[in-house]
Amino acid sequence: MNRREAIERVAWLLGGTVIGTEFFISGCKPTSSKVEDLFDQEHVAYMDEIAETILPRTKTPGAKDAKVGAFMAVMVRDCYTPEDQKTFLDGLNKINDATDKKFSVKFMQADVKQRTQILDAFDKEQMEYTKKKKEDEPNHFYRMIKELTLLGFFTSEPGCTQALRYVPVPGKYDGDYPYKKGDKAFALA
Repeated sequence: MNRREAIERVAWLLGGTVIGTEFFISGCKPTSSKVEDLFDQEHVAYMDEIAETILPRTKTPGAKDAKVGAFMAVMVRDCYTPEDQKTFLDGLNKINDATDKKFSVKFMQADVKQRTQILDAFDKEQMEYTKKKKEDEPNHFYRMIKELTLLGFFTSEPGCTQALRYVPVPGKYDGDYPYKKGDKAFALA
């Protein structure tokens, strides 16, 4: 084999590798990079308001400060099965419908007391549903919303650093650490 043939063969091998790699990697790309495929910005704002009703701003930031609505949109789009996505979306509509039926306004126009009243009713409903739920039955939409709200908030920067005691580099393990009633829980990064 001469030098020219060797270079041609190496070029074929490398070219095949590059083309094959692109083909392989293209299979790993998400079908869409936009949250808007399942939720638009109105949905995100709506989910922010629901989450803010569950975890309102007090001395610490609320769910809206942690952008929990956008977190929910990504989690539902990327991690939920199509059946759970449908349950979640139908649930968002049920909250609006229940608010409209009870107060003659949509959830976004309702005041804090009205919103709390609606969500409390759904919370009681989901607790009863969960007690009786069989394994093959779908999850209750409000349980999904509440879990995502808590997960999104307490894993966010404001939730982790301002609502919890944040220790960026924790020290050694101390099983007998003094606890005072009312202390915040720790958040470890």
